[in-house]
Amino acid sequence: MESLENEIVVNSLKCASIEGTQAKPVEVEGSLTKGLPAFSVVGLASSDIQEAKERAKSALIASGFELPPLKITINLSPSDIKKSGTHFDLSIAILVALGGFKIKHKNIYVFGELGLDGKVKSSSLLFPLILSLKEQGLIKYAIVPKEALKSLKFIKNVTFFGVESLAEAIELLKSETLPAVEEENLNYSTKKIDIKGKAYYYLEEYKEDFSQIKGQELAVRAALISAAGMHNMLLNGNPGSGKSMIAKRLRYILPPLCEEEILAIARHQFLAGIEPDFKPLRPFRSPHHTATSAAIFGGGSHSAKIGEVALASGGILFFDELPHFQSKTLEALREPMQDKIVNIARVNSKVSYSADFLFIGAMNPCPCGNMLSKTKECRCTDLELKRYQNRLSDPFLDRIELFVTMQEVDFNAPASTNSKTMHSQVIEAFKAQKNRDQIRLNGKLLEDEIETYCILNKEAKELLEQAIVRFGLSYRAIANIKKVARTVADLNQNEIIGKKELLEALSYRKRTAI
Repeated sequence: MESLENEIVVNSLKCASIEGTQAKPVEVEGSLTKGLPAFSVVGLASSDIQEAKERAKSALIASGFELPPLKITINLSPSDIKKSGTHFDLSIAILVALGGFKIKHKNIYVFGELGLDGKVKSSSLLFPLILSLKEQGLIKYAIVPKEALKSLKFIKNVTFFGVESLAEAIELLKSETLPAVEEENLNYSTKKIDIKGKAYYYLEEYKEDFSQIKGQELAVRAALISAAGMHNMLLNGNPGSGKSMIAKRLRYILPPLCEEEILAIARHQFLAGIEPDFKPLRPFRSPHHTATSAAIFGGGSHSAKIGEVALASGGILFFDELPHFQSKTLEALREPMQDKIVNIARVNSKVSYSADFLFIGAMNPCPCGNMLSKTKECRCTDLELKRYQNRLSDPFLDRIELFVTMQEVDFNAPASTNSKTMHSQVIEAFKAQKNRDQIRLNGKLLEDEIETYCILNKEAKELLEQAIVRFGLSYRAIANIKKVARTVADLNQNEIIGKKELLEALSYRKRTAI
């Protein structure tokens, strides 16, 4: 360590803190001055950062460094942002170890939790932190735990230097030049399609296959339309008719994913403490109807944690036994279904998570479940039936595009199709949508985009006008019908929506009673 008798050298390193999914750069400054030996961290540091002092002391001694008999001050700037996370450990210890040595590499970020033996450990926050910094164009180089490289390597255009120990990180920063690092060639899967210069990935793995569903041709057809355009769907049928089976198999036939979508899904999984596998398979989340609002939407008493709605972003959010969910939960779900974002406000934090999911609901036709049965008698009174159906409000139902009544189970009926065939049809419909330069899939189109892409021929226009008058369709209902018809036309490989496509879309509209 260089002498500090004549001057105070203030060193600094780059790190970051995260709020929700948004990373905020933090400059970690360190100074060693004459005075009574002390070690303090200032700048709105949380308790886990305050504990970093003890981890840093032990790691420094274990790595062969002596703590200087000086006053050590670590400042986290800007001081008006609350910082948290154990990934500040490494930068704090490095600033203490280097003391008066002037750090030359100013554009490098440093992340890592320290063990008491000087080992550098990973943290679940590293991936979302660095991904957010990269999306903001703020990071090019980063020192990270070597064990984190297996996931961080998927973030392109950032050079990572993996270290296993504090001593290794210090030597790296003391070197005149940074070592060269080779970038890995990544393969998300063996299946890839290129559309207008952009790559999309998918898997041909069908752990649960539609070939296992006997009969239910109408419901399977609706599932195909739902998957091809990412249309919200409600399945209504007797217990055991296959509602949950269809919902669980939908995951494997959903449209391909681009690289940004795969990383966005992984970001949410890391925030929830889930280790992602980076496969191009969309998530499937199915919370129980007894789950709390905080579990479904995210939240907590002090900080806004991620919930099921955000974890389903890019994939499926499945509510089984839909009417048994609390009314306030279903009404709160309207906002993310419409805006594709879930906002969580707490006294200490206000964050937003992406919530662009495909909603699938399943319900029985009545409380006893036998109303549609040909062999069992319904035991429900008119009052019980009315109360049951009134649990779902019209504003909530307006955000669902496909309403399907399941047929009675016929175990002798053959399977109408299989998942591989359906997936190939979804991919062809996906290509049609992307070749039209659609940013969003049909089920997620905005109002102005519906007018651009959902073009009806003369017969279809006349039919829609008749339907509007006869059924008293609302603006949202008209938009939903057009979007579904657009997907049906894509599955039929038609550029313009015709009468046939519109008739099929109308058959899935909401009736006066569910």
